[in-house]
Amino acid sequence: MRYVIIGNGVAGTTAAANIRKVDKEGEISILTDEQYPFYSRIRLMDYLAGEVDENGLIIHSQSWYDSNGISLFLKTPVQEVDRNNKEVVTAAGRYESQPRQRLKYEKLLIATGGVSFVPLIPGADKKGVFTLRTLKDAIEISNYAKSAEKVLLIGGGVLGLEAGNSLRKTGHPVAVVEFSSRLLPRQMDYEGAEMLKTQMEEMGFTFYLGAKSKEILGSDKAEGLLLEDGRKIDCDLIIISAGVRPNAGLVERLGIKLGKGLPVNDRLETEISDIYAAGDIIEHRGMFYGIWPASEKQGEIAGINMAGGNARYNGTVSSNVLKIANIDLVAAGDIDAEGKCECIIQKDRDRHVYRKLVIKEDVIAGCILYGSTADRRKVLKAIDEKRNISAIKKELERWNLDVL
Repeated sequence: MRYVIIGNGVAGTTAAANIRKVDKEGEISILTDEQYPFYSRIRLMDYLAGEVDENGLIIHSQSWYDSNGISLFLKTPVQEVDRNNKEVVTAAGRYESQPRQRLKYEKLLIATGGVSFVPLIPGADKKGVFTLRTLKDAIEISNYAKSAEKVLLIGGGVLGLEAGNSLRKTGHPVAVVEFSSRLLPRQMDYEGAEMLKTQMEEMGFTFYLGAKSKEILGSDKAEGLLLEDGRKIDCDLIIISAGVRPNAGLVERLGIKLGKGLPVNDRLETEISDIYAAGDIIEHRGMFYGIWPASEKQGEIAGINMAGGNARYNGTVSSNVLKIANIDLVAAGDIDAEGKCECIIQKDRDRHVYRKLVIKEDVIAGCILYGSTADRRKVLKAIDEKRNISAIKKELERWNLDVL
């Protein structure tokens, strides 16, 4: 059996590992346009902070691919998939006059991941304006930051705050512009977000909330940001962190109609026979996840099924973990930002602790654990299992999570 995987992130690599567990003899090829073997995107923040080098980010070195009989093609972008002849066609000439190649497949996995979304802000193409998605991005930001003085983040989500904190550690003052009226709008309700903002201001962050970017100032390089309300923020390095979109160019050329991503069934199969998909490219049951745990599980399921198994993907509880200096935050499921649900809340402003369980029909539907995350595994397991908590609700109201 010939397997071809497009994409060397967590979904593609996990799929290859699971194929090999089932099929010991099949030919497995992984193609990626990056120049590095599988590395941790999660730890790119450590790289920005100068706490780890490029080699420290690598999860699987070349020896792992060799020992598992997997052919890794680095710096090999895919131009198209010939579905009729079951061939993957690589681009020609992008790296070192690389020749065009055609690789035969019997089972194909599309795991091209996501790309950073860049809003239509005039000046976004200027020097000193970056997005952060790959190790190449992190290296470019790190090099530019050596001669930069003030950093500005457009976007107050998880990625933006973590990137900002990394550059704060290297001595840069950091400002954050967020369109929403609160930080982490997907992970925090208003009360929790206000506590987080206060704590991060104490660390040296400056925030502009409910603010819309109008224009990036400067002639050929970034020198500041003009807001819609007329305020100007001085800076010379800007990171745009406005979310992730599926990297869908290859899929569009295949003629598949996209929703939030590339639609797949529970077996991670696309509408085209023998073509599977996993990771940040996909939409499953109307959901686009864009998080590492979901991509890893999807890669596992896709790999098993490509090798002849019959595994099912039933979704992933959407959760995020944020760690900035001494701040711990876990948010999962429905956080009830508008305060419409029954909730159990524990808060201590002096200690920067805010914990919330969202209850729907005697089931924990979501949580915010900020400042104290010791019991997160119990809470996340209860959410994932949709466990009925009616018999232990009184204990939970006393915040005794040992009963979970």
